[in-house]
Amino acid sequence: METETTLTLERATVLADQRALVERAQCGDASAHRALYEAHVDRIYRLTFRITGREELARELTQDTFVRAFAGIAAFRKESAFGTWLHSIAVSVTLNELKRRKRQSAREAPLEDALTIARAAPDSDPVLRERVAEAVAALPAGCRAVFMMHDAEGLTHEEIAAALGVTTGTSKAQLSRGRAKLRVALAEFAEEWNR
Repeated sequence: METETTLTLERATVLADQRALVERAQCGDASAHRALYEAHVDRIYRLTFRITGREELARELTQDTFVRAFAGIAAFRKESAFGTWLHSIAVSVTLNELKRRKRQSAREAPLEDALTIARAAPDSDPVLRERVAEAVAALPAGCRAVFMMHDAEGLTHEEIAAALGVTTGTSKAQLSRGRAKLRVALAEFAEEWNR
């Protein structure tokens, strides 16, 4: 019980410090911007990396997230935690960039390549981790974002809903749908998981 109380007090202190930093940042204090960046950059990078699966792109999207957040920090109403608001920006920036790249690559890919890829049967990959990463990358963008935020980052459905601008029911449904798709995609490895 004492540990719970200590953790609650520590969390309240951190949130109060974050609110103070946000207020200073809203007034144009560059040191507050820097402190907020340092407090959240690792978590935002992990999120963008897990959604994209590419280091360089994740770094770029992390920077874009902070540029957008600090450009619009005056609009932050403090109805949610700053980290939650920042997550919503990161997810939006990341999903929009992935959509843009998908549209661009669809226009650039030669038809012969598309036909060759469609006919080729995927070879069984002996490395489970790689197959899991591929299966996660193949999830629809909404399912992938919720899956990564919930299962990889440990956010609650309420935090995810606030970050993505959806209901908690939608977050739960997306997670369930994503997990079901992963079970199907990775069914051949079920024996290895049960060992």
